[in-house]
Parts: sequence; structure tokens; C-alpha cells
Amino acid sequence: MRALVCLFTLILSAFSAAAQDKQEVDLALALGIDISGSIDPDEARLQREGYVSAFRDPMIIKAILSGPNGRIVVSYYEWSDSWMQKLLIDWTLLDSEAAIHAFAARLSQAPISIARRTSISGAIRFAIPLFGRSPYEAQRKVLDISGDGSNNDGGLVTETRHEALKDRIVINGLPIMNDRPNPFGFPSETDLDRYYLHCVIGGPRSFVEVAHSFEDFPRAVRKKLLQEVADVGPRRDFDPDGPGPLRDGIQLAQAGRPRARVDEDYTKFVRPDYELGCDVGERRSREFWQRRFGVTPD
Repeated sequence: MRALVCLFTLILSAFSAAAQDKQEVDLALALGIDISGSIDPDEARLQREGYVSAFRDPMIIKAILSGPNGRIVVSYYEWSDSWMQKLLIDWTLLDSEAAIHAFAARLSQAPISIARRTSISGAIRFAIPLFGRSPYEAQRKVLDISGDGSNNDGGLVTETRHEALKDRIVINGLPIMNDRPNPFGFPSETDLDRYYLHCVIGGPRSFVEVAHSFEDFPRAVRKKLLQEVADVGPRRDFDPDGPGPLRDGIQLAQAGRPRARVDEDYTKFVRPDYELGCDVGERRSREFWQRRFGVTPD
């Protein structure tokens, strides 16, 4: 019995030492990129090139290396259907210019895929254990979701968001305002920016950065990454619920709030209920398929 107790104590000590040995980083940033059927190969390429060029940008490199620890970790995955998430690059330490350029090179060489449906809830669900197994100790955990449509597959996005916020994961959004119907004829969503603001993002200092088109995506990515790495946001000198300003720049969900305390509950950092309902994507999808083909998608 005494031997078993000693063995158990040794195991606990080993786990404790491993936890203490985790290298500290300023930020753990998971990038989740939409590859659903509404995005064609050219648009998927524009998205990828946007991230590659952003990580090669001198200002972003300087921001990454200028934090208290001088390093961050990044992972990159693509998502579509509820259970379709593909991890292209696992947690990678960016602690030098060489490491950042190597990350960008790996990303530029990874194959580009296209899948089918849009499950933001699945993308968030995938990220929770991804953060949990990170080998680094991060001062901040940020999930970055970009996409051109609302959730129409899997569980409700607000329920999965709640689970991520309980784990102190901040969620930022980069909605792509695409003014053309997708290949299936599904109409563009002119309210996607507001959907992301109310239904997707959450956590202290979370924000939405709008890409006005796929061609505008590289600019939006660069601006968003600079804010996430530096943990800053712009001043809000307009009404967040007004009709126009959100499309003209960055909209903070919790503008003006100080940084969260260590013990603060992240689930309270969300916008009020969306007037159209956060299940609007699911309802629109069902109505579209029923109207066009007389069936609802599986």
C-alpha cells in the first residue's frame, strides 16, 4: 500500500512539474477558416493568401515579438460541416522572424480544400480541446473565426460559444460580406456582420472586423491580427447598434471595458440577443431548400 501511495505521489509530482515547465507565451491564437460550399476555389485562395501575406508583414512581425514574452503560438485549421475540421498547422511557436516566416511558408504550401455546409458551432467546438492540449502557457487564448455565412449545421452557435467562453477563450470574428449568391443559389446574407457581432463573438475585448469582399480579405486579416496580437481595440465613437458604421471598420463588442480579471466570467461578455434570432442561418437554410427543391437538407 505504501508503495502505491509513493507511486501515486511521484506521478502527481511529474504532472505538476510538467505543468510548471510550460513555456509562457503572450497569446495562443487559433485561426479557423471557412471552406464551406459557398466559397469557390479562387475565394479560398484569396483567404489563404491573406493570412500568408499578413504573417509576412513587418508590422505584424514586430507586434508578435514586442510583447512581454516576445512570442506567441498559432494554430490554423479549416472548417465546414459540423464534423468537418481539418488542422493544417498545429500549435507553432513564433518567437523570431525566422519562425514567423517559416510558419507563413508552411501555410502557403498547404493544399486548399472546399467542403459543403457551414457549421460555426462545429468550428468552435473543435477549438476548445485544441486549446486544452496546447503545450504552452498563454496569457490570452483567442479563437478567430472567419466565414461568409451564418451557422446552418450542427448545434446552435450560441451554445457552443458559451462552452468556449467558460474555458476563457475569447472569440473574434471576420465575416466576409459577399454580394453574390453561392453556387447552390443561396442568396448572400447582408446582415452577416451583425450576426457575427451578436451570435458568434464573445469574451472581453472581443471584436468583429468586416471584410467587404474576398478581395478585401487581406486588408481585414492584417488589421485584425494586429489588434489580436497587441490586445488593443479602436475607440468607439459611434453607436454600435446603428445601421452603417460596422461596415466601415472594426466594431468592438465590449468597447471601453478594461481587461478582464483573472477570475472574471467570460460568458457575460456577449452582445444582447439578436433581433433576427441566432438560429436565423438554420431557418434560412431550411426555407431555401424547401422552397427550391421541396426537401430539407440532412
